[in-house]
Amino acid sequence: MENNYSNNQTGESSGKCPEEYIVFDEERGEYICTLTGEVVEDMVIDTGPEWRAYTPEEKTRRSRVGSPLSHTLPDYGVLTTISGYRDASGKKLEARVRLEASRLRRLQAKLRVATSIERNIEQASREISRLVEMLNLPKSIIDTAMMIYRQAAEKGLVRGRSLESMAAAAVYAACRIRGIPKSIDEIGELIRGGRKEVARCYRLIVRELDIRMPIVDPIRHVSRIVSILKLSSLVEKRASEILIQARKMGLTAGKDPAGLAAAAIYVAALELGERKTQKEIATAAGVTEVTVRNRYKELVQKLNIKLPAQ
Repeated sequence: MENNYSNNQTGESSGKCPEEYIVFDEERGEYICTLTGEVVEDMVIDTGPEWRAYTPEEKTRRSRVGSPLSHTLPDYGVLTTISGYRDASGKKLEARVRLEASRLRRLQAKLRVATSIERNIEQASREISRLVEMLNLPKSIIDTAMMIYRQAAEKGLVRGRSLESMAAAAVYAACRIRGIPKSIDEIGELIRGGRKEVARCYRLIVRELDIRMPIVDPIRHVSRIVSILKLSSLVEKRASEILIQARKMGLTAGKDPAGLAAAAIYVAALELGERKTQKEIATAAGVTEVTVRNRYKELVQKLNIKLPAQ
């Protein structure tokens, strides 16, 4: 849900919680800061349905609207699916009618993917679902990636190119749009073409579809890198503080978010005595050792950070 929560409503807490980290929890009716876990405001008016449902079955039965459109299906999920087991009242069909319904359902499945683009979209849907599952990404990424892939297919960008690479590029683009910190290297490892092909297809998609990619906040990379390196939560907190300070001074503009996060973690680990080499941190972040070294020197110098003797 889009957050229209303005700065003047957050009160004194907005000083601690930057606006971009405040999200709305529809079920609880609360605005929550994802950075600190603080409840900024509660008792917000519920704009949901007036009825209650305690099970998924009740929710489906009481809802007065149909299913939302889905980019994962060639027909957007508009067409109904023929059931081969029960009639409209829920009674079991006779064996003869059941066989006929099954035959009609198979025919309907073929008609849904009559054109080459529809068949391509159906195959891409399976590949994107596989990548999202292997990367442990939220299911909502599938719909965003499929929307991007569908636009690319309808514009003829997928013709003559690997379906795997285009699907992987769509997943990476969806992660960038949703602000999920996944590197192109992580995604490239899961397909035959590798990182180079994913990067080439991604650049093509962004250029031809004229997608304006949001700038990824380097703080979003901190938790992932810290987890890989098995560092403490104190290092994670201190690295986030360094990045917030760097952003206020304009040091993050135009820099690789993963590289900045890696450098901040390196500085925080040195300060707290949890030493890791630049090579270890660079590998965990998916950047080069030179990038970590350059960003580290810049952060220490510009923020005037005093490190303990090494």
